[in-house]
Amino acid sequence: MCQNCVNNVFPDRGHTCLENGSYLMNFASCAQCNKKEMIKIHNKEETEEDQEQVITYQHVCQNCDHVIAEHEYRFCVEDGYQEYQMTCLLCGSGEDSISILPDDPRKEMDLF
Repeated sequence: MCQNCVNNVFPDRGHTCLENGSYLMNFASCAQCNKKEMIKIHNKEETEEDQEQVITYQHVCQNCDHVIAEHEYRFCVEDGYQEYQMTCLLCGSGEDSISILPDDPRKEMDLF
């Protein structure tokens, strides 16, 4: 991972969790070739660990193949909620939790 290629290291992305793609707004330029070209996705792997889907890949400079960042996305269903997590130097850190029920019990608790 290359901190010199990004504007902000691990920016807070709130509830945004990307299972593919790149956060180009945070890409400064490639520290190796000094170009700001499109970013390629390399070595994408999808695995399942203990009923958790894990997607990992590398963000790579299109011009010189310099590895800009390692991206990790996780998804699972736990206690009636879909849980999402993303960690990446370029794309940032984010997590989200969504009820699998039509009405989210956590939101109903906020009414009282």
